[in-house]
Amino acid sequence: MAAANKKTYRLCLAAALGALLSTATPAFVPPAMAQGPESVADLAAGLVDSVVNISTSQTIEGSRGVPTPQAPEGSPFQEFFDEFFNKQKDGTDNSPPRKVQSLGSGFVIDASGIIVTNNHVIEGADEIVANFNDGSKLTATLLGRDEKTDIAVLQVKPTAAKPLKALKFGSSDAMRVGDWVMAIGNPFGLGGTVTVGIVSARNRDINSGPYDNFIQTDAAINRGNSGGPLFNMKGEIIGINTAIISPSGGSIGIGFAIPSDAAVHVVQQLREFGETRRGLLGVRIQQVTDEIAESLGMPAARGALVAGVTEKGPAAEAGIQPGDVILSFDGRPVTEMRDLPRLVADANIDKLVDVVVIRKGKEMTLKVKVGRLTEAAEKAEDKQAPAPVEPPKPVVTELLGLTLSELTPELRAQFSIAPEVKGVVITAIDAGSAAAEKGVAIGEVVVEVSQEPVALPAEVTTRIEALKKDGRRSALFLIANKAGELRFVPLKLDE
Repeated sequence: MAAANKKTYRLCLAAALGALLSTATPAFVPPAMAQGPESVADLAAGLVDSVVNISTSQTIEGSRGVPTPQAPEGSPFQEFFDEFFNKQKDGTDNSPPRKVQSLGSGFVIDASGIIVTNNHVIEGADEIVANFNDGSKLTATLLGRDEKTDIAVLQVKPTAAKPLKALKFGSSDAMRVGDWVMAIGNPFGLGGTVTVGIVSARNRDINSGPYDNFIQTDAAINRGNSGGPLFNMKGEIIGINTAIISPSGGSIGIGFAIPSDAAVHVVQQLREFGETRRGLLGVRIQQVTDEIAESLGMPAARGALVAGVTEKGPAAEAGIQPGDVILSFDGRPVTEMRDLPRLVADANIDKLVDVVVIRKGKEMTLKVKVGRLTEAAEKAEDKQAPAPVEPPKPVVTELLGLTLSELTPELRAQFSIAPEVKGVVITAIDAGSAAAEKGVAIGEVVVEVSQEPVALPAEVTTRIEALKKDGRRSALFLIANKAGELRFVPLKLDE
């Protein structure tokens, strides 16, 4: 090809590519704030005066003496040792009580002087002081605290000369992973410190309590930030900073905040009643595993499996039964087991709610009147061990690694099984069986097989054979321990 033709070809190709690129739609248009907010200075300036440093003091009792060391035999100092350490034992030479200081963060939610912080910041404190950004200090009194969500509400008395500015809660449910957030707090006692990051994850369970549902953020949170606010870019509180994961004790970019949508309900109750008043359903629940879902004929594992129902509780009165899988509560889905306790706890007491369950493959909606959760009363039953008896030798059935027997009075006495427990007793378990691996124990009782009650070993065999004919790969056993506490255990049928 001549040089002139080559040059013309290249020019035509470049022109064609330019036209194509100018008309093509890019595959991805980055959002305007992909590089982060240009500045949060104005936002922080309007919020920092409403964030406080919480300082507390607590009196710790002095030591009560130490064990007396033994002087060498024949030592001339033995008399001195005895005199000195006898004083220690008598309490005449104890170290005096001492005060321990601690620091945290908090924030004003009402100009009348209402401050929110973490329970662990003020727990056990003899004196609580709120230190404001302008250097002023106000003594705080405790209105109420909740250990399970780690929230405390304080009251201070502002002066007319220095009125307080209240912050507003926003919706944590509206936050998405990747949204920008800003934390203000008191790390290491340094005072109002601003850090910025994003929502790294939502719905985190860090095993700190029964209602874990934390927002995870990479905004720097350190010791002393506890109780401080986590803001969205509108300046609304969407979380209360409460915990970090850090081998070193400093921020490594993994911090956790209590979602505002959960905190608002608790704060309101602590202000009004000085305590939390949570809803009660009256069930014991289990996670729905893939095995359990298959044994119940469910296409996927979801919801909360009811393992037991409290007698005369709200669930029992509504007709909820062991073996039901709760799919939604008051119109909100129960994706996994841990969702249900939070939904029930936040429900208003005496409210009539819809509970959707799956029972034997069919969905149904039940009306439940929410009760009030109270501290569990101690069981004062005196349980005397029965006199030992010779184990009987009844006809038994062996299947799925279990040896099953009719629950005779002799076996009930031998295994100390509660009178109300009905079913088929397990008298032996193969060491390598799936039942043994899942914690099934000798002396426990099979109450149901795939949601059908059983009273004889032959009935268990009949149920297993029927499930195999239906093509089921596992059977769901409802098992009671000797006290009558129930749980579901799925066992594979090819055992």
